[in-house]
Amino acid sequence: MMTVSSIADASKALDGKWKNKDAQAYKAAARLVDDALNGICRPAIAFAAFKNAAAQQGLLKPAKPSAALAMLDELASLGGHHSKAG
Repeated sequence: MMTVSSIADASKALDGKWKNKDAQAYKAAARLVDDALNGICRPAIAFAAFKNAAAQQGLLKPAKPSAALAMLDELASLGGHHSKAG
C-alpha cells in the first residue's frame, strides 16, 4: 500500500499491481497521468481519473480526515443540542 498525493506518486502507483490493467478506467488514468506529467493535462483531472480507477478496482483506502475536519464535525454534532428557553 502506498499513499498517493501527487501526479508522480500516481504514475508510480499505476506501474504497480492492479487487478485489471485492461480496464477502461485504468487505461484512461494511465494516459491522463502521463499527459499531466508532460504538461498537457491539468493535474486535477488526471488525479481524479486515477482515484476513479483505484476506486473501481477496490484499491482506494479513504484518507483519515484532517484534525481540523474532525474538530468541525465535533462542533457540528454539539450544535444540535440546544436547550429551549421557555
